[in-house]
Amino acid sequence: MKAVRSVIDFLVEGGVKYVFGIPAGSINAFFDELYEITQITPIVAKHEGAASYMAAAYAKHSDSLGVCIGCSGPGSTNLLTGAAHALREHLPVLFLTGSVPIRTVGLNASQELNAVPLFQPVTKYSVSVSRAEDLLYEVAKAVEIALSGIPGPVHVQMPIDIQLEQIEPVMLPPFPQQQISVPNRSLLREAAKELVERNKGIIFVGQGARRAMSDVLQLAETLNWPIITTPQAKGYIPDSHPLYEGVFGFAGQERATRLIEDQEYRSILIVGSSLGETATSNWNKHLTENRYTVQIDIDETVFHRTYPIDLPIRGDAGLGLRFLIQELERMGLRRNSFEPDTAASIPQPSTGYNTQNALLSLQKHMPSSTRYAVDIGEFMSYVIHYMKVTEMDTFDLNVHFGAMGTAIGAAIGMNLADPYRPAVCITGDGCFFMHGMEILTAKEYNLPILFVVVNNARLGMVYHGHTLQYKRSHPRFEQQPVSISDMAYSMGIPSWRVENLQDLSAGMLHDIVTDGPAVLEISIVDNNIPPMGDRVKFLSSFQK
Repeated sequence: MKAVRSVIDFLVEGGVKYVFGIPAGSINAFFDELYEITQITPIVAKHEGAASYMAAAYAKHSDSLGVCIGCSGPGSTNLLTGAAHALREHLPVLFLTGSVPIRTVGLNASQELNAVPLFQPVTKYSVSVSRAEDLLYEVAKAVEIALSGIPGPVHVQMPIDIQLEQIEPVMLPPFPQQQISVPNRSLLREAAKELVERNKGIIFVGQGARRAMSDVLQLAETLNWPIITTPQAKGYIPDSHPLYEGVFGFAGQERATRLIEDQEYRSILIVGSSLGETATSNWNKHLTENRYTVQIDIDETVFHRTYPIDLPIRGDAGLGLRFLIQELERMGLRRNSFEPDTAASIPQPSTGYNTQNALLSLQKHMPSSTRYAVDIGEFMSYVIHYMKVTEMDTFDLNVHFGAMGTAIGAAIGMNLADPYRPAVCITGDGCFFMHGMEILTAKEYNLPILFVVVNNARLGMVYHGHTLQYKRSHPRFEQQPVSISDMAYSMGIPSWRVENLQDLSAGMLHDIVTDGPAVLEISIVDNNIPPMGDRVKFLSSFQK
């Protein structure tokens, strides 16, 4: 058998359903084997970068390994941004890249590149295979590393001659399972005692608590403590919950900021947040100042990184919270009952045609279970600040690494992982011009994703950022308007263009629902200042 076939058999054994990427010479052997393998569907993207976002989103929403493949040279380098994104988000993605035959290394072969050192800073493990009998072993080792400890991406470079070499059939190693990091019970017992003693505190939730939202709510209702989330965790707690006080950090709500600055709250429990720039409103000192601080996270390197932590607890967020709740119950505390606040429903947009009202109108007419993949741009700050969370796990944002165009690929990955939930991608014209051709990928696989493109014919966040920071904006940040709906129509994809608020009606959005993708272009130039002022103040401080 060919050495590469053992790799594919191993992935099949592990339940891998999709491989994202683009076929090319140095990985054609891999794709050729897929003719005979019905268990794996190749998702052929239009750009390797978008494929990497698809694989990362699939890993996130399926709670399993994502697999992405690219050819040697440019195919490999195009995957680097997605690998960096997956590393930042702790997402287990196996990146496979082709390479020139070993005997041609150093002879200026076509697309020759040693990608291993390029991937090393953005993966947990990066290796090139030099012997066919080692290929399966290295892939299995990489997958184990991806799923163990703190999940993250890994990279295996496969020279084409190594893939094609015949080897004896081998017994497949067991496919690794993701291990749960068990927190220290005695530390959680101490945390329960300290938090109850101080009585009044805040629960601060990051994206690391994504799979533990029911535990977060139970803990909050037991302690009767308010909850705030980071921008990255937007969508995890419904706005209707009386204890939820909104987003703190980039584009967050004022009530969350007031809560952080209120010194009556003598404790803070931080769950699943690395306390980075966007999560902490530019490392706001009030977050932990004069507060007893407990932090639960699987990554011990986040402890004491910026803020002093009184009681750091390494371990899985869900397990940690459940153990903490048990300790509180032993101390006699019981869960309180809270009725949903119906007044926290999606606000009615006013009559003005602006980004805020357009997004609220869109959400008003979409099913409450809709999950939104949100790209990087001016519109993102409006999503974080104004759009409501009606059900858990409603938004998928990439605030941390901030790669433009991420959401277009992410929408495809998350839809493949969870096809029964309505999927909407909110992106902008700048992002669309980077990875917008992936709407063709969605068409080719009949994925019912609504791609909403906020088209203001400029780099909106850049425009407003320069205007606020430098009191001017270069004219080249703007461009002649391009009809994105016409582009989609030319590809045979249903598309609509709206130019006023009245166009965004329930009837129009109902007509958009198809068996495949659709494009809704919101043509708008909004000169209102987006809710991103703290970010601009922070950038401006560099001049002082």
